[in-house]
Amino acid sequence: MSLDFLTAHELAGKLRSKEISVRQLTEAALDRIRSLDGAVHAFITVDEAGAFLAADHAQKRLDDGDPSPLLGIPIAVKDNMCTRGLLTTCGSKILEGYKPSYNATAVQKLHDAGMVLIGKTNLDEFAMGSSTEYSHYGPSHNPWDLDRVPGGSSGGSAASVCAGMTPLALGSDTGGSIRQPAALTGIVGMKPTYGRVSRYGLVAFSSSLDQIGPFARDVTDCAQLLNVICGHDELDATSLDMPVPDFTRALSKDVGGLRIGVPKEFMGDGIEAGVRDTVQAALGVLEQAGASIEEASLPSTEYGVATYYIIAPCEASSNLARYDGVRFGYRTKSDAGHVDLVEQTREEGFGEEVKRRILIGTYALSAGYYDAYYLHAQKVRTKMRMEFEELFERFDVIAGPTSPTVAFKIGEFDDDPLSLKMADLLTIPANMLGTCAISVNCGFSEGLPVGLQIIGKPFDEETVLRAAFAYEHRTDWHTRRPPIA
Repeated sequence: MSLDFLTAHELAGKLRSKEISVRQLTEAALDRIRSLDGAVHAFITVDEAGAFLAADHAQKRLDDGDPSPLLGIPIAVKDNMCTRGLLTTCGSKILEGYKPSYNATAVQKLHDAGMVLIGKTNLDEFAMGSSTEYSHYGPSHNPWDLDRVPGGSSGGSAASVCAGMTPLALGSDTGGSIRQPAALTGIVGMKPTYGRVSRYGLVAFSSSLDQIGPFARDVTDCAQLLNVICGHDELDATSLDMPVPDFTRALSKDVGGLRIGVPKEFMGDGIEAGVRDTVQAALGVLEQAGASIEEASLPSTEYGVATYYIIAPCEASSNLARYDGVRFGYRTKSDAGHVDLVEQTREEGFGEEVKRRILIGTYALSAGYYDAYYLHAQKVRTKMRMEFEELFERFDVIAGPTSPTVAFKIGEFDDDPLSLKMADLLTIPANMLGTCAISVNCGFSEGLPVGLQIIGKPFDEETVLRAAFAYEHRTDWHTRRPPIA
């Protein structure tokens, strides 16, 4: 019996009926990783001993009648979330050998739910990228075509779920780093509203934009994992103290009367024709199901990438100042004095993309340039938020493509970094607003997956999940498996 591509809720049913044990399920996941990860490179660290220990604990809870829905289910975690006693690298040389003394709150919630942490997944260094090519540990590969990227920066987590290594994974989304790789690998990926999930223990890139969220094989699994990780946390000042619903109750096939706005900027220049046509067909499915589809406009979309690449590097230059070779991680061999130690550690420890963003951020925050760059970018961000708020007075959700293109080839944009940054064109707006958004597979172009993005009002994950579930129920794209299977 193959367990590789069963959903988490299907696996949970088999565990409770005693068709399989948690240890057998864990071994199956580890076997899959052993056989495929040499080609996919989804993982930086695999924790076999810890996984089997967690599996035995979960089995005891199952035998004792614990009803936790995801008890015993394997999961992978992006390697920018702290894991007690387990290597946490952020895909960077500068965190070489770093093992935190505590768990990120989201990781601790997985443990509390009885899930089995299999290992830590690959990412663009410090989550700065859209392809998972900028990792100190080498690029990850898309299971649909190993010559192509899985998206980024959470590409390892997306590849793990896509390739059947783990049914679930966690990623982080700063400018689209969950939704874009979900689209490029043909799975479900969701960015919750900023403040829904604690960022405590998530190694900071851009503190006003970062948010942890789930990868899954279907919308039901996504909702169940959201139930686990959401909630107020006193250890995170940006975590909001508000009720968390049972997201699985929102999973309705009925979208009658749902008002969907489609910004013309999301379907215009720069969007591949195959992507545009596939998304149009997906919107037609929702319209036939009873939703109303109407063209809308978000004029500031064209400024989103430029605004993001001021705000995010500014916050990154501040957050990454702590890596100095003194307290933890990599330290240069140079011994010419304290200043030289810090400079050489950062020169040797950070990759080129991280250095570029630190330099951009430091420049934009410097005296004489702050108003012209950072302050101006924040004003544009406010303008974008106002445009969204106006649209949400007319529509329940906003929809369009997740990514302007299908997965591109590894190395394709080595000499064209600007084009690579445009991969986040359609996902950045939700981060600027801080709201929730999901990507679901809606078909294929050139034999590669295309993602439908559904953006909701802040803290209205339920409507987003409802729309995604209704679409998924009427199609079978989410059941397609990559040829690596």
